[in-house]
Amino acid sequence: MSDDTSAQAAAGTAEGQGPVEIDEEMARHLENKREELFEKFEIRDEFPAAVMEEAEERTTDVQQEIQDEIDERTDLRDLTTWTTDPVDAQDFDDAISIIENEETYTLYVHIADVTHYVHPESAMWKEAVERGNTVYLPAYTIHMLPPMLAESVCSLVPNEDRLAHTVEMELGKEHLNFENIDIYKSVIHSDERLTYTQTENRLDDADAAMHDEISLVFEVADRLHEQRKEDGSLVLNPRRDRAHTIIEECMLKANKAVTHVLMWNRGVEAMYRVHPQPTPDEWDKALVEIQELDGVSIPGSSWDDPRKAVNATLEEAPERQLGKIQWAVMKVMPRAKYMADPFGGHHALNFDIYGHFTSPIRRLSDLINHWIVYTNDVPEDLDALCQRASDKQKDAEQCEREYKQFLNEVGLDPDAVNNRGIRVVKDEDDEADEAADGTGTDELEQ
Repeated sequence: MSDDTSAQAAAGTAEGQGPVEIDEEMARHLENKREELFEKFEIRDEFPAAVMEEAEERTTDVQQEIQDEIDERTDLRDLTTWTTDPVDAQDFDDAISIIENEETYTLYVHIADVTHYVHPESAMWKEAVERGNTVYLPAYTIHMLPPMLAESVCSLVPNEDRLAHTVEMELGKEHLNFENIDIYKSVIHSDERLTYTQTENRLDDADAAMHDEISLVFEVADRLHEQRKEDGSLVLNPRRDRAHTIIEECMLKANKAVTHVLMWNRGVEAMYRVHPQPTPDEWDKALVEIQELDGVSIPGSSWDDPRKAVNATLEEAPERQLGKIQWAVMKVMPRAKYMADPFGGHHALNFDIYGHFTSPIRRLSDLINHWIVYTNDVPEDLDALCQRASDKQKDAEQCEREYKQFLNEVGLDPDAVNNRGIRVVKDEDDEADEAADGTGTDELEQ
């Protein structure tokens, strides 16, 4: 599998900055470190031949297959639909549509229909179980699914018909409560692929395409965000821009809707996301550490609920202390995990039940929940799958942490590498030799 430097470099150039330049020796150091980490955390970088062959067979005549599916699905191709992702994103697994009615909003979250191509009897499914999730390192991605699915056939690219799994939510205008939830297979047609920056620009320009739809969905998302804070949901990044607020709140609402249906309407096991709460002593320790920071004060009215106390403090704290406040909280937070029973709920979000559905291209949990929603059939080894997904997520996070630490140690800024990609620059002697041979120079790392 090649890395993502090509996409990253293009992204960096689009933002006005070129890729981070390194020499060939540094490129070898990075490659060696990745291989070391992949071995340590049992991360599979290459796909088995059988998996790639199956992916190729499964992704021929894509548009014809979509045409054949239309009569069996809800046709939403005339609905204004768009995706919003980072500038360097390679796969687009969620898209949004919204309609304002007299007393409700109809919010659509369309998710890539991965289970149309990947099912429990397939080699791709078994490989996804082995991998557990996509691993994102700065300028290097190890996909959970073969790239031809992740980046092409399943990805909700603009201006092409795509198979989707739509979560249609009727939300009451007054309280944004669920008036109705419908989950079904669909065919969609994304009108545009927007970056976060482009979304911000559309919100500011009343004459821009889709300004009204994006403004409406932001209005709903902003209210959902404020509701969550009032209800006691922990918001560690309170100063997010409007584009991120839209995506975060719409995905949370869709995930909540799906798990609501699974638990309360169907009563089935699924891969629920459970987040235990810290002990009272642990929360006290975090709050005391926060209170002692220079220039930081926890509002007296919020001490009764530690989550509300942190939210209120983050909103008032100076910018230089935000990271320290967040770290004080993260140190006492138990790890969230996947479980077949939602008992215990999600402490940080303050949701009674919660699970993942909106990222089946990159998370095993979402892939499995798509299968359960569609078939109402729970895998026999669900407990083992929950444990597998939890373990692999932990491995991926630790791998990313150690790789970023290594980048710092060798004098590279992980954020710059992640945002701008890497360009391998050959020394002058090598360039002269290659020029004589008729080969190219300044190749991107592969």
